[in-house]
Amino acid sequence: MIKLKFILSAALLLLLSVPDAFSQADRRQVRAGNRDFKKEDYRSADVDYRKALLKDSTSLAANYNLANTCYLLAGGQKAVGSLDEASRFYAAVEEKASESGHAADYWFNVGDLAIARKDWSGAVDAFKKSLLANPDDLDAKENYIYARKKMEDQQNNQDQNQNQDQNQDQNQDQNQNQDQQNNQDQNQDQQNNQDQNQNQDQDQNQDQNQDQNQGGGQQNGQREPQISPQAAQQMLQAIQAKEKETQDKVNKEKALMLKSREKEKNW
Repeated sequence: MIKLKFILSAALLLLLSVPDAFSQADRRQVRAGNRDFKKEDYRSADVDYRKALLKDSTSLAANYNLANTCYLLAGGQKAVGSLDEASRFYAAVEEKASESGHAADYWFNVGDLAIARKDWSGAVDAFKKSLLANPDDLDAKENYIYARKKMEDQQNNQDQNQNQDQNQDQNQDQNQNQDQQNNQDQNQDQQNNQDQNQNQDQDQNQDQNQDQNQGGGQQNGQREPQISPQAAQQMLQAIQAKEKETQDKVNKEKALMLKSREKEKNW
């Protein structure tokens, strides 16, 4: 439940330990801003509080009430820039507000701002501090429970998304490994086919060469050798010379035999 709690000028004066911490002009601007704020004229209140900050940038009342005004001008979550401004003005007086009697209200409003920004862990922390300062604040208890539930849901969603991301990464890795394996298998099949085709081509070439050699041998066997006339004449003369030599030898042997017989007769 969104419910801002404000510090007005009368309460503010009780917070100051230094009598002259605010000039009369500073107080007038804060009071003017409070009047405009009560009228829900937040634009005018914004101007008044900013004028007070020009006089004293450390003013607890001006920073705190200007932060509340920026939050309302933001319209919840519609104007992020105004929410950022509200957060900046709250942070400017965190130490002073935490040590003041208005710590519970301060942390309550900081928690509401955190809810508007969906900063659930920040909201839980702020409402916890508000309850430490005022344990009987039912609104703070309700908002604390709400913010804690939202924070737990956010953490569960983050864990779930993280698990989904891990599963997706694992699936991607598995698909990538499968694709690599498929590519390797395909490349191996292509290599095997190439090797097989190469071996077939080699076998065919060998068979073809063998057939050609056999065919050439047969053709050579069928052809009769060609002899030139000169070579034929030389071969004929050699044959005739061999026959004459043989005939002379036979005649010589016959002559010796006849001579031997004649000797036998003389005896």
